[in-house]
Amino acid sequence: MAESSKSHDAAREFFIQGLTSDGRQFRPSDWAERLCGVMACFRPADAGPGSHLRYSPYVRPTVLGGIKSVVVNEALRDIEPMAYHFVINFAKDNDLQIVDACLLPEPKTEAGKR
Repeated sequence: MAESSKSHDAAREFFIQGLTSDGRQFRPSDWAERLCGVMACFRPADAGPGSHLRYSPYVRPTVLGGIKSVVVNEALRDIEPMAYHFVINFAKDNDLQIVDACLLPEPKTEAGKR
């Protein structure tokens, strides 16, 4: 029973932002893509053909408010704890800001409106 209720829980994610604790932009400018490239092999077994050419769904680059960031899904901790700690330690070692993600509900649309 706990297994089925767990599958309905929203994914917990957090962002590693490309800003140091004192607000300076982190360099090099492609740090997020590099980190996500290293983590690309951590993905579900059923990822399908061509999956070796994609980022992991657990660690993926994004831009938030003009700031390069990495979205980390906390499921990585259960799948591969060492990989999860690698990502966390990367952020800590480079003094990067870590921010909890906030899931927003899908906007409701009226029939016929886009």
